[in-house]
Amino acid sequence: MINKEECLRIIASQRTDEVVITTMGTSVPWAKISTHPLDYASVGSAMGHAADLALGIALARSDKKVVVLNGDGSMLMCLGTLATITGLDKLPSNYILFVCDNGTYEVTGNQPVPRNPNLSWITIAEGIGFQEVHEFDEIEILQANLPKIWNKTGPIFVSLKIQQANEPPPDRWGGFKYPYLQETLATSTHNLRKSLLM
Repeated sequence: MINKEECLRIIASQRTDEVVITTMGTSVPWAKISTHPLDYASVGSAMGHAADLALGIALARSDKKVVVLNGDGSMLMCLGTLATITGLDKLPSNYILFVCDNGTYEVTGNQPVPRNPNLSWITIAEGIGFQEVHEFDEIEILQANLPKIWNKTGPIFVSLKIQQANEPPPDRWGGFKYPYLQETLATSTHNLRKSLLM
């Protein structure tokens, strides 16, 4: 199993000017690493829709790579997004979806995600039509392979087997000092749009 913070630092090391959409258990750890204007925390809204939002951005800005740092609980809440991604006439070649899989709803107290213990994100992603599918449970292997994956044509699905952690619920109401969690959802969305239009 991979330590989540260490994993996010490796992802951040690949980052240049990509849009990065975080949600739930990835939002605060990512904010400790990055203050890029193209960071966007999909919190304070409907849970499970980070991958949808990122898809919309990827389709609107096909010249800009879009990276989603999703959780397994959030991904299960919106599995239809995977079918939408691979069912498009023109696949989003600029889209990378990471699913951080620790088997729990981390930010609400680590309740187990109700699922078959043999659930395989690789099987789901391949079955739904992703051509680029990867899974990692060792940090050294992730570090060695991520640079190659990063530059492949998407859509790309990456399952990350991460250790259980104890991230508190992210919010936009002053509980966290990180800039992208200090703004309202509307302000954050407006600022991302402005950055993308520059």
